[in-house]
Amino acid sequence: MHTSLSSDAWNFGVQVMPSDAYRYAFGGAVNLPGGVGEPEREVRLERPLDFAAVTDHAEFLGEQAICNDPQSPGYASGFCEVMRSGEGRAPALVMRIMSPFSSRDVDTCEADGERCGQRAERVWESTIAAAEAHQDHSSHCERTTFVAYEYSSFRMGSNLHRNVIFRNATVPQRPISYLEAHREWDLWRLLETHCNDSDTGCESLAIPHNSNISNGRMFAVDYPGASSIDEQVQRAALRARLEPVVEIMQHKGDSECRNGLAGVLGGEDELCNFEKFEGFAFTSTVGENEEVGSCYAGPLADWVPHLGPDCLTRNSYVRYALIEGLKEEQRLGVNPFKVGLSASTDTHNGIPGAVNERNFPGHLGEADSSALQRVQFDRAIPGNASNGPGGIIGVWAESNSRDSIFDALKRREVFGTSGPRIQPRFFGGWDIHADTCESPQRIALAYETGVAMGQDLPPKQASEPVFLVAAAADPGTDALPGVPLQRLQVVKGWADAQGNHHQRVFDVAGNPNNGASVDPADCRPKGEGFAQLCAVWRDPEFDAGTSAVYYLRAVENPSCRYTAHQCLQLPEDERPADCDSPFMDPVIQERAWSSPIWYTPAG
Repeated sequence: MHTSLSSDAWNFGVQVMPSDAYRYAFGGAVNLPGGVGEPEREVRLERPLDFAAVTDHAEFLGEQAICNDPQSPGYASGFCEVMRSGEGRAPALVMRIMSPFSSRDVDTCEADGERCGQRAERVWESTIAAAEAHQDHSSHCERTTFVAYEYSSFRMGSNLHRNVIFRNATVPQRPISYLEAHREWDLWRLLETHCNDSDTGCESLAIPHNSNISNGRMFAVDYPGASSIDEQVQRAALRARLEPVVEIMQHKGDSECRNGLAGVLGGEDELCNFEKFEGFAFTSTVGENEEVGSCYAGPLADWVPHLGPDCLTRNSYVRYALIEGLKEEQRLGVNPFKVGLSASTDTHNGIPGAVNERNFPGHLGEADSSALQRVQFDRAIPGNASNGPGGIIGVWAESNSRDSIFDALKRREVFGTSGPRIQPRFFGGWDIHADTCESPQRIALAYETGVAMGQDLPPKQASEPVFLVAAAADPGTDALPGVPLQRLQVVKGWADAQGNHHQRVFDVAGNPNNGASVDPADCRPKGEGFAQLCAVWRDPEFDAGTSAVYYLRAVENPSCRYTAHQCLQLPEDERPADCDSPFMDPVIQERAWSSPIWYTPAG
């Protein structure tokens, strides 16, 4: 989540500070800006979160503080005048995080950038203090906060953002931003040097997000600058150590998968059409009768500039990164994409967890402060209908404490949802009993006889692996009841000798043909679903000689997207044309994704 310390949130009138955001996360109220001439709006989360992290952009923390302080020596710089005026502000900042040779503005920051660095330290200290003030340090563990920030590389026009999460309040003196580390592997090395290997008690990890708009560069496998196999092995291992988790969903859409991509075999997955924000981005850069371009993958591919996300490739999506990781492990002996799956809100209003489709208040301050702004597909409105409420992250941990949650992230016992509080379970092994679901101790039995999500299957012991899949639906609240589950699916991926990616989606519990539906004309759900589902499933197509990756997808019955709900809330004579012809599907199926389980042949 972002607060007014992030330049993009501040640009849109957001005044929520880190302490306010944590207060909201744990049940308190905050005020959001209204439209022009409109009063502020008070919002409150109907169900407090267990844990949260403020992840303000590290870039421009110092500059923004200087540009808002008339007593600061850099206040009168041209950079600050642009930043304060709003005219050309966004393009000026974007160019700074897009250039591969970016540096800080000399007039604002001095030649060595130290003026901005020192101011950034003061802002960083306030972020740390807010996390410490809201952390429950007692044994009750009622609420947990993490010191964190976002590394916001938009290098060459491709989204390469990472959320950097620290185990505790022992952290570097200032956050490492794109202006100090122009390549993600430089970020990893600096985090390892100045934190993880510093013998100070500092420990960090990074979570990539929004790979769907990365032009294939989030999961690229070309290792620029690492020419030898040994160098590639070292970089892959560094990535595996620093990035154990990836984000599959946030307010800029779903990054799981996409139909119709070259080199992906196994047929269409109908649920891959979910929340495709990049459709908006591509529409804005491609003519009506033109095809979206594929990403160039030749020499010096990572130096090809993009004005924004303008090409499609499987390396922009998490499912295919998981499969690419299997190929890299065969080639290098290291899987750089052995990642757990998470989701997050990425709100720019400082309101983490505000993801309920029925009362979504927007995510970008003044830009989407009204329902009319939120339901329109207008490229002039930054907070338009292409955005969604975002998701949430869950972990299976011993307690709601920093250490337990951080350990769960490291071992990848983590899951993400598109917003609802679905609770998925996924275990794999060779001798999980067929009747495990009938046992009241089924989870304990699954831990005894298998491995949990995020782990490797032990060496082969039987003819095919067996998986326990289970999920509990989000019960919701009395005022906002949850939506029942429709089905559980196991998604399997593997690669062939020609480098093609293969995918198979198995329905393993529930009923995809249960007749459940919802009409966007009134958003009233129809049909029955399931409060809980559980099954023991064996892979009927198992090949002992082929590496494979499996994960669970728990899917709800159809429900209305927030745009359909908010169109209904508008008086009929005030509804824009987008309510009748929406750009985004008004009916969605919310879901949860477990972290994967991997199979690797012996030897």
